[in-house]
Amino acid sequence: MTRRHLLSSAFAWKMALPGYRYQFPRDHFDHPDFRTEWWYYTGNLRAGRRLFGYELTFFRQAIRRDMAETSPWAVNDVYLAHFALSDIERKVFHHTERLNRAGPGIAGVSADQRRVWNGNWQVKWDGERQSLSAFAEDYAVRLTLDSAKPPVIHGVGGLSQKMPGEGNASHYVSLTRLITSGEIEVDGTRHEVQGASWMDHEFFSHRLGGELEGWDWLSLQFDDGSELMVYRLRLRGGGASGLSSGTYVDPEGRTRHLSSADIEMEPGRRWSSAATGAAYPIDWKLRVPSMGLSIETRALMDNQELVSTNRFAPSYWEGAIRIGGGKSGVGYLEMTGYDKGVNINGEETR
Repeated sequence: MTRRHLLSSAFAWKMALPGYRYQFPRDHFDHPDFRTEWWYYTGNLRAGRRLFGYELTFFRQAIRRDMAETSPWAVNDVYLAHFALSDIERKVFHHTERLNRAGPGIAGVSADQRRVWNGNWQVKWDGERQSLSAFAEDYAVRLTLDSAKPPVIHGVGGLSQKMPGEGNASHYVSLTRLITSGEIEVDGTRHEVQGASWMDHEFFSHRLGGELEGWDWLSLQFDDGSELMVYRLRLRGGGASGLSSGTYVDPEGRTRHLSSADIEMEPGRRWSSAATGAAYPIDWKLRVPSMGLSIETRALMDNQELVSTNRFAPSYWEGAIRIGGGKSGVGYLEMTGYDKGVNINGEETR
C-alpha cells in the first residue's frame, strides 16, 4: 500500500451522533467530514390545467480524504445528480443522470458561493430564496423557491436513527413548503408554472444496507398548510424496522416527531417495471391514529422509475402523488430496494 493510500485510509469519518448543533444557512451546504450527503428537491407544479412533477437531486459520495493530494483532478468525492420530469397530462416520464468529479469547478458544493451544482444543473441561494435550474435534451426547469417555514430537523435530538447502534444514523433537515414559480420547458414548449416544492438534505457516514432492504418515503403537503414526512424502513426477510419514523409540521411550522408505533402504512396497487422487473406499491394507505389521521395516496403516473446506470446509486421509483381521504393535498413518494437491496457506503474504490 502506498503512502497516499495510508493517508486516505487513516482519515476518520465523522458519524451522526447526538449533540450536533445545526447552524443555518451553513448547514444547507456541504459537510466533507461525512461520507455521504444528498440534497433532494421535488415538487408539484401547475401550468393552467396541466400538471407536472419534478425531481432534481444532488449526491456527494466521498471516496477518500487524501490531504497530500493537491491536483484538482484528484477523486476525493464523486458527484451524482438525477433530474426527472413527470408530464402528468401526457403520461411521459423524462429522466436523466450525470456523474462527475469535482475537477476545476465541474461539480461541487460551496457555502461561500451558496450553491450546489453538477455541470449546468444547480441550486443557488440568495438570502432565503433559492434559484433552481437544470437542462436536458428535451426538457428543462428554471424555478424560484421561497420557503414559507423555517427548517425542520427530523428525528430525536437532531438525530435520525436508521439502524441500531451508535452512529447508524443521519442528520436530516427539510424545507417542507417552498413556494415555487418559474418555467418548465418540454418538447420545445415553455410553460409558466406555480406550485410547491420540498427540499431534503441528509448527511451521514454509516453504511446503509445490511439488515435493511430499502425504504418507502412520503413527503406530503396538505391543503390546510400542514406537512407530513414518513418513512418505512423495510427489513430483509420482511417486516418494517422499529426505527421507521416521521415528522408532522403544523401550519405555523411547529413540529411533532412520530415513532414507528405512531405510523401505519399499508401498500396498495402495484406497478411492475419492464426495465428492472421491480414491482412497486405506488398507492398507499396511511394512518396516524394518535392524530386521527387517515389518508390515501395515489400516484399521478404509474411509471416514475429512475433507472440508474452507475454503481453509486440504485434504481428507484420517485414520483408525484395526490392525497385523498381525510385530508387533501399533493406530495412525493420514493421507494428503493425493490429491484435489489440498497447498498450505500460500501467498500471504498481503490
